[in-house]
Amino acid sequence: MGNKFSKEQIFEEVKKILVEEMEIDEGSITLESNLFEDLDLDSIDAVDIAVRMQKFTDKKLPPEEFKKIRTIKDVVDAVYALLE
Repeated sequence: MGNKFSKEQIFEEVKKILVEEMEIDEGSITLESNLFEDLDLDSIDAVDIAVRMQKFTDKKLPPEEFKKIRTIKDVVDAVYALLE
């Protein structure tokens, strides 16, 4: 079946969530950004991102996968893998 979203589309959705919901400056969001150190998010924010990505993809990110996520790239890769 393949992915209905590209990694770029997933990245753009994550970025939109961070800007609109977490009020993070768009210029500071890169694939290498660490959610906790660079973007100053906490675990509640991270769960909120996971819930919003679940709505975006109609797929649930398993908690064991979510615990491994540290960077924006990790989020994108995990969501992309979930859709394969």
